[in-house]
Amino acid sequence: MKIVFFGSPSTALPALNSLLTSGHEIKLVVTQPDKPAGRGKKLTLPPVKVFAKNHGLPCVQPEKIRKDEKALELIKEASPDVNIVVAYGQIIPGSIIYLPPYKSLNIHFSLLPKYRGAAPVQWAILNGERMTGVTIFQLNEKMDEGPILAQEETPILPRENAHELETRLSYLGARLLVGILNNIQDIELKPQDHSRATSAPKLTKELGRINWEEPAEIIDRKVRAFFPWPGAYTFLNDQRIEILTGQAIPGIIPSAKSGEIVQIDRAGIYVGCGQKSLYLVEKIKPEGKKEMSAYSFSLGGKIKMRLRFS
Repeated sequence: MKIVFFGSPSTALPALNSLLTSGHEIKLVVTQPDKPAGRGKKLTLPPVKVFAKNHGLPCVQPEKIRKDEKALELIKEASPDVNIVVAYGQIIPGSIIYLPPYKSLNIHFSLLPKYRGAAPVQWAILNGERMTGVTIFQLNEKMDEGPILAQEETPILPRENAHELETRLSYLGARLLVGILNNIQDIELKPQDHSRATSAPKLTKELGRINWEEPAEIIDRKVRAFFPWPGAYTFLNDQRIEILTGQAIPGIIPSAKSGEIVQIDRAGIYVGCGQKSLYLVEKIKPEGKKEMSAYSFSLGGKIKMRLRFS
């Protein structure tokens, strides 16, 4: 099939690569503009653009696709049989959505209608879901509300963070997509049950701040859900510290105060949480420094028991 592919981050690459290797013709790649990144604010290419350049695929980067007439003309010239959208990052107008014979298909990293929105993986972990999956659906002009072609369910592993889960779902979705395209003429579209819809809104940096009054299990979900962005963070002696990995420890600590360091050993720093629970901080990134084990930080930072995270 002739395809125009819309995508930007690395999670879009498994689908793009699978389409290419399974014999489909990528007529055009549409991705986000280059953006400043890192401390030096160096202009950085989206991973999908890098892939396109390495594989000789034509690529366009509209600033705002809803208003870019040149991008629309290039898509029309490509004359695709279907548009494929994976984590593109912009709202696509109806003039593009409905252009190809098979319209536009999207890989969404949840079991729709649950977790419609920009951050389905993060909110599934944050809410303690045990299962999630991928959905391939036909786009319309509303947020993730189009009819479904296929879904596949998978468990969320006990210590899996958002990056790991999203990566796994991206390969699951790529495999499912190729199978769908091979049989697209025979697939019946299934309308979503809008009464069961839940939302997964865009994340903000403020969401990452840890409240040690919450139970350790909730804090663990936050650390896993917000890795690598926006990051789960706390403060110790006015220093901002991002927690990269950790785990809730079974049992209760009757004497522990919320945020209080109750033990330090080679496994890390044990912190009291709400409901007399205990959270083990394993790996951290202090502000302005490289990531390190919590134990190493305790040695170099004069961290003592009874100090409290705020």
